[in-house]
Amino acid sequence: MAGKITVLFALFAFIAFSGHFQIAAGSPAIATGYDAMEICIENCAQCKKMLGAWFEGPLCAESCIKFKGKLIPECEDFASISPFLNKL
Repeated sequence: MAGKITVLFALFAFIAFSGHFQIAAGSPAIATGYDAMEICIENCAQCKKMLGAWFEGPLCAESCIKFKGKLIPECEDFASISPFLNKL
């Protein structure tokens, strides 16, 4: 008898709460509505901190604005930051 009550309770709890939660709703970045330009400029600032005088931060930020955040620099990816590196 206890087994039937437990199964019924579990089934009831699942049905009662299933309408309140979304399972696998998507990636958190999309759920929060990320702004590509904001991420691009933040990455420029991070690269400037990491690379110092070797990295042209203002040029990177200008490209974020020009391309509306479509080309996001990754500090550890040489191909994405090569346009913003200088030879000192």
